[in-house]
Amino acid sequence: MAEPKRDELKLHQKRAVLVAVHFPESPIPKEHVLDELQGLVKTAGVHVVGTLVQSRERPDPATCLGKGKVEELKTLIEQTDAKLVIFDNNLTPAQGRQLETSTNSVIVDRSEVILDIFASHARTHEAQLQVELAQLLYFRPRLKRLWTHLERIEGGIGSGRGPGEKQLETDRRLVDKRVDELKRRLAEIEKRRKQTVNRRNEQLTVSLVGYTNAGKSTLMNALTGSDVYVADQLFATLDTRTRSWKIPQWGDVLISDTVGFIRDLPHHLVASFRSTLEEARQADLLWHVVDASNLEAELQIQTVEHVLTEIGVPHERMLLVFNKIDAVEDPSYVDVLRRKHPDAVSVSARTGQGFDRLMKATADRLSDGYVDAIIETSAGNGRLLAFLARFAEVKGTEYHESRVTLNCRLPKRTADRLNLEDAVVSYPSDPLFAPILATEAGTTPTKLWDSDQQVPMTERRTG
Repeated sequence: MAEPKRDELKLHQKRAVLVAVHFPESPIPKEHVLDELQGLVKTAGVHVVGTLVQSRERPDPATCLGKGKVEELKTLIEQTDAKLVIFDNNLTPAQGRQLETSTNSVIVDRSEVILDIFASHARTHEAQLQVELAQLLYFRPRLKRLWTHLERIEGGIGSGRGPGEKQLETDRRLVDKRVDELKRRLAEIEKRRKQTVNRRNEQLTVSLVGYTNAGKSTLMNALTGSDVYVADQLFATLDTRTRSWKIPQWGDVLISDTVGFIRDLPHHLVASFRSTLEEARQADLLWHVVDASNLEAELQIQTVEHVLTEIGVPHERMLLVFNKIDAVEDPSYVDVLRRKHPDAVSVSARTGQGFDRLMKATADRLSDGYVDAIIETSAGNGRLLAFLARFAEVKGTEYHESRVTLNCRLPKRTADRLNLEDAVVSYPSDPLFAPILATEAGTTPTKLWDSDQQVPMTERRTG
């Protein structure tokens, strides 16, 4: 039996041939189908020595490529002395095994490359757990092809299940046990993250999402003065970072950077990074950052929106931000994007161009979540006054004997948390806003506005 092609996958510094099967329904032109894979393997440290593209109506069930192209691939491998073949398509385990047999070379598909990049970029404990889980889920059905000892153990004739088959079952049980452990540990991390995010509910948050290498981290650094890692490569940032950002004449918000997305992102990877993307699900506003200089910007927008839908993030809380406009070679291309997305804001994270418009658009969108309120209470109501000092913008304060009246601006979602013991509230600028305002435990909640009649109800003090 031939020796196995690999014990483990290490892409770095390998000579590789890139292969793609192009289908008629693909939105990417055939001549550009390998462009993104070129960027991925560059990030992984691969040296490309050849390319091969075939147009087909559908993939061949056995090898993805047609028989003639498989022979052409074998010749290309021999001519270039390539050490592995990387497919832009995602291959089934059976296709991978057959291709390795036919070409006598290591075969890697798109998902495997992305997993390798994530593994090399994972810095925090959480990211490492997430990547390991995605790798195990991906490689489990491919164990027989990947692991050396499975190739070297054979059962005797007539022995039924041989030792190799038993070893495979043992390996799968070990993988399944590790998968369960990783899921449990990540569930604990996700629970803690949700608690952290919930504690921030009193402060408005903006989450940056977008295609990988769209410039999200650069934009965050430029606005907040932070030092989030930035590199001109795909998936430079895997961990969520949160920083405070002050909008002049408006207030402070929290900005969170998130992992970038990409076309055909492995499903297991999306599932593993759900806890990391919790910030995006809970944010008051999403900045969908797009590389306006990329000719496939529209396709990238659709890809990100698809992933956001998959993880349950509503699109109506999204502001489209066209970044890298200083790098656009043909301004007419950006004009087309702007006509299709008229509410988008164009910026350059590198030069600061458009930051004033981004601040205004963000403030306008976030202001929808605020309400002006006039609150009258006892001057000794320290609990309520402390709450307002922390979570509201107090515009004015008037004292009359033992009573105090405060003119406030506060997030609508904190209004229903006001403790109205010995207090009266009105919302002069937004009479339709009528939350049920909770009082002390055991008393009856007080509704201060009737949204159906659009007039104040009889004001009354509680307590």
